[in-house]
Amino acid sequence: MLQLRPNCELCDCDLPPASLQARICSYECTYCADCAEKTLENVCPSCGGGFVPRPIRPVGDWGGLGLGLANRPAGTKRHHSQWTEAQRRERTELLRNVRPQDR
Repeated sequence: MLQLRPNCELCDCDLPPASLQARICSYECTYCADCAEKTLENVCPSCGGGFVPRPIRPVGDWGGLGLGLANRPAGTKRHHSQWTEAQRRERTELLRNVRPQDR
């Protein structure tokens, strides 16, 4: 099940479950749109992949399968990038001009 992390791992802004500003990589690293697009330039500092909008988990259990936020809540543990600014810049410089599907 996809983790819904509560914050941007770079600027620490809140990213609630219904946020349209949340971006994730294929390993679920989570950043706000501003950090993902402007600071990281669509390069995840952990895996080198690109970012996509994070799906929004429905609040209700519409299918009767025990799903939805009421049954499968968003995470509460805040995550922070382990990479220094210099390391992030190095990764970004290396990969920003390479399409995610070609990395």
